[in-house]
Amino acid sequence: MTKLNEKNVFLQNKYNVTAFFYDILDYPWERQYRKWRPALVGDLRGKVLEAGVGTGRNLEYYHQDVELLGIELNEYMLRKAERRKARARCNVKLINEDATVMSSIPSSQFDWIFSTFMCCVMPDEIQTLAIEQFSRVLKPGGRFRLLEMVYSENEKIRKKQKAFAPFVEKVYGARFDRNTLQHLERSTTLTVSSTSFLKDDTYLLIEGIRN
Repeated sequence: MTKLNEKNVFLQNKYNVTAFFYDILDYPWERQYRKWRPALVGDLRGKVLEAGVGTGRNLEYYHQDVELLGIELNEYMLRKAERRKARARCNVKLINEDATVMSSIPSSQFDWIFSTFMCCVMPDEIQTLAIEQFSRVLKPGGRFRLLEMVYSENEKIRKKQKAFAPFVEKVYGARFDRNTLQHLERSTTLTVSSTSFLKDDTYLLIEGIRN
């Protein structure tokens, strides 16, 4: 069993239930996400760490030249990812690991870190720990690409998000008011090189490099 940050025990227990229904619950959004996935990971090369691999929805879109390590906090989510591994064109290894600890992963190993919707699930008080681990396991000059959900500045969209927020937090542990970008911008070893939105001003793509 992986070494856990004590604040992630709650999340792990939540996903012990959510994992069994995750793909069904996620289906309405997956119709959009699957259109984005090829572009999100298709240009990555070398040794890649996918943090919060979930049920493995991204695996089939990685280039054949990638050597991929996927980490996931919850064992039941990881089991679903293992079943999807057969669709991947690249070499894939999946392990049960806490992104705020990464005790089984040596330093300076990866050319890329990629993650979708992991940090918005992670409480703000431990996000800095995950960012420290990103910095540690990336090679100098290694890059990161994170996709997160944030509150919109559009009043109409924000109103809908606020109405849906209790469900999202209860089922997924996710919130729209995490400060992932601000945490990254305060890092002394990671530099944010670009930010953009994939849809409206809610799906925030953050890209950068390890100094």
